[in-house]
Amino acid sequence: MAGFARAFAVGLHGVHGRVVEVEAHLAQGLPGLVITGLPDAAVTQARDRVRAAVLHSGQRWPDQRITVGLGPAWLPKHGTSFDLAVATAVLTAAGVVPPVSLEGVGLIGELGLDGRIRPIRGVFPAVAAGARGGLARFVVPAGNWAEAELVPGVEVIGRATLRGVLALLRGEELPADDAATEPPAVRARSVVPAEPPGDLSDVVGQEIGRRAVEVAAAGGHHLAMFGPPGSGKTMLAERLPGVLPPLAEDAALEVTAVHSIAGTLPVGSGLVRRPPYQAPHHTATVASLVGGGTGLARPGAVSLAHHGVLFLDESPEFTPKALEALRQPVERGEVVLARSGGMVRYPSRVQLVLAANPCPCASPAGDRACTCTANVRRRYLGRLSGPLLDRIDLRVMLLPVASAALYAGLDRPEPTVVVARRVVEARSAGHDRWGHLGWFANAAVPGTALRAEWRLPSITTAAAARAVDTGELSARGYDRVLRIAWTLADLAGRAVPDNGDVNEALELRRGVMAA
Repeated sequence: MAGFARAFAVGLHGVHGRVVEVEAHLAQGLPGLVITGLPDAAVTQARDRVRAAVLHSGQRWPDQRITVGLGPAWLPKHGTSFDLAVATAVLTAAGVVPPVSLEGVGLIGELGLDGRIRPIRGVFPAVAAGARGGLARFVVPAGNWAEAELVPGVEVIGRATLRGVLALLRGEELPADDAATEPPAVRARSVVPAEPPGDLSDVVGQEIGRRAVEVAAAGGHHLAMFGPPGSGKTMLAERLPGVLPPLAEDAALEVTAVHSIAGTLPVGSGLVRRPPYQAPHHTATVASLVGGGTGLARPGAVSLAHHGVLFLDESPEFTPKALEALRQPVERGEVVLARSGGMVRYPSRVQLVLAANPCPCASPAGDRACTCTANVRRRYLGRLSGPLLDRIDLRVMLLPVASAALYAGLDRPEPTVVVARRVVEARSAGHDRWGHLGWFANAAVPGTALRAEWRLPSITTAAAARAVDTGELSARGYDRVLRIAWTLADLAGRAVPDNGDVNEALELRRGVMAA
């Protein structure tokens, strides 16, 4: 049809996307460009960027009334990634590009006024969504080429200028400034990630803390550590990602998509294989923790730590509003953000790790030199609400490190690689037991299943039942004790938890444990 053309782009909402048809119609009338289909301000302003880019690429801008429709029209469109598709659709409608060259091709990129194609955030999830929507070939900014290549089963071509894209679609020789034929070097998808800095053997004199980290990693449990400064809380939290198993393919794709949207994915880094680690400062706002921003909300720390560790050091110093905002995302594994630009969902399946001093004075000597009254200590730790702490599986108290532990010589604790091997075996046992039911770790097993088809003998759970009857444990806490007991049994190679596992789980839950 003369004066009409259709190109394809991808619209993102969170980590999910949808193929968008970009239709251009040229008609007689007052010259101008109108964009319809619920565009935001950035999409609407594309009319000026696209016109300048076309002129600087040596093409004539159609002196007609141009209407560009972004379909489906009910879907809000956000960002500058539609620029390349809009420019290509307009030029195709004007007869510059053959329409057949656009069939099955996704065009993603922001245009500069000089015709350059600028990199954008979210190319990886956009290409993945386009592939699911039936597109087999993509043209992306050259700066995003390596990232887009991570999506399997599609052909990706990177271009640096609009002039280069037009030459590609017309089958002409590429211009000298846009003649790259292959993407920048990118790590293979199957590369095993390097070990993170810091080893668990660096943590000396804290068997309780090391045991809690191992149990947390093996079962996917949340962890809270209390103790004076210098007792190793931060060191233990930093080493938890190294104990966790490398991410499976599906998890790596999810984590890579989130970091692509946030713009934190290093160029040429390949898929994110190591569980991520986020440690926001205690002055962090609610928006920085759970996500936010104007228009369409961006992911926060809880989503950037998806399938990894979110560590809140000095947790009582966070504002109560920020801490309480984490409760639902941590519990559900998903954060739902409603803003003026629409509602967006981001994944947030994290292991939450809290660290806190026992009192405001934070004396390294612990209780011996503490100057805080009982009321002051109670108010300080009371900043961590009961509902939040009730969602934490493991709660341990770390004592000051004794001098003898600092001079242990060659008698060093087990390194990360040894502990990680036990964690992998325990996770494998849990997956064999729960995997067919869709539960990825012991911490994800519903309490109803633990108390029904996987119910333990009453003699085994007697100590936990007494704690419920005396009010020491809530019903949610009882279920968490059972989950910890299953993890302890997996670490020990037992098929079913015994009395010792339940008793140790109860002590880990209470916050004290015999060394």
